[in-house]
Formats: sequence, structure tokens, C-alpha cells
Amino acid sequence: MLGTILLIVLILLLIGALPAWPHSRSWGYAPTGTLGIVVIIVVVLVVMGQI
Repeated sequence: MLGTILLIVLILLLIGALPAWPHSRSWGYAPTGTLGIVVIIVVVLVVMGQI
């Protein structure tokens, strides 16, 4: 249950980190890439049964 909630929150953060606004376009894809790595790690942990 906790893993599912954590995964949903991280996916929402990943979508929210996309550079969509003019002030954040200069950031590049660093926020999205970082959150993407975190989402992948959480998915692997959920599949392995660690969370």
C-alpha cells in the first residue's frame, strides 16, 4: 500500500518537473531526469517486494 502511494506521488512529481513554463525552460531536463531515476528505483523496489 505504501509503495503504491509513493509511486503515484513520485509520478506526479515527475510530470510536474517537466520544463513547461518560460522561467523553467532554462533548467533543462535535470529535474525530470533526477525524479525519473527515483521513480525507476522505487518501481524496482516495489517489484522486488522491498517496499
